[in-house]
Amino acid sequence: MKNIKLKMARAEHDLSQQELAERTGVSRQTIGLIELGKYNPTLSLCLSICKALGKTLDDLFWDEK
Repeated sequence: MKNIKLKMARAEHDLSQQELAERTGVSRQTIGLIELGKYNPTLSLCLSICKALGKTLDDLFWDEK
């Protein structure tokens, strides 16, 4: 399942995948794979992403289905 919430939050902050990757200490490819739903990030990485974007885990990673 694609992570549209992450992509939208990144766009709200006008960040590229590369810029978010640098802020969280991972590669641009990792951010891209998370957005495509092809990589399950660790809790630590999820928290880093949330902190960088000013969002909660629920905002970005909770599946509402």
